[in-house]
Amino acid sequence: MSEMSRLRFVVQSGLRSVSVAVVVLMALLIAAAPLGAQRAVPSGTGDTFKTPSLLKPPAGAKVAVIELEDLECPACAGAFPIVHAAVAHYKIPLVRKDFPLPMHLWSFDAAIWARYLQDKVSPDAANIYRGDVFKAQRGIASKDDMLNFTRKFFQSHGLNLPFVVDPSGQFKKEVEVDKAFGEKLGVGHTPTIIVCSQREWVQVTDVSQLYQTIEGVEARAR
Repeated sequence: MSEMSRLRFVVQSGLRSVSVAVVVLMALLIAAAPLGAQRAVPSGTGDTFKTPSLLKPPAGAKVAVIELEDLECPACAGAFPIVHAAVAHYKIPLVRKDFPLPMHLWSFDAAIWARYLQDKVSPDAANIYRGDVFKAQRGIASKDDMLNFTRKFFQSHGLNLPFVVDPSGQFKKEVEVDKAFGEKLGVGHTPTIIVCSQREWVQVTDVSQLYQTIEGVEARAR
């Protein structure tokens, strides 16, 4: 083999090695990249979250819906039955976070009553209470209205209304933990609805597209 041929062989071998290395590197980068980062449905909508690593389903679940809600929020009232029907249909967890907005007068109080029912009575009772609050939103204009509504709810369900709902501050702390989650995530409005798996998350800004979004995330999770 002449010197020129030998040089050409060395150069071509080197180029092939570099090409293989580049392909391998690109494949590794693609595999390592999180699926669906900063995605939203419909496309072109959604928020840029500060800590998207928080958006994971509970242990043992492949897919879940995370929802941050405010009991005084009309949009949350509209989303409530759709979200609950969807998670029941697909048999996936709903990770609900209370996120009472500062401009709302009674939503924090309502969240505390919902936590009381969840912890002291049953999660089902709390869900019924939340749904009834959403239905009655327009007739609740103050904290006194909120208390009167809650008193009637307890009476109609055969429950004893406690004289002091949260003497130890336990339920207030639970709501504050949820609110801190939303603040760390960078949430600025309610409802904020996210469908997530262990590998991706998709924010749903149009609740009418929740079902198809769940199906898509489930298919990719498989």
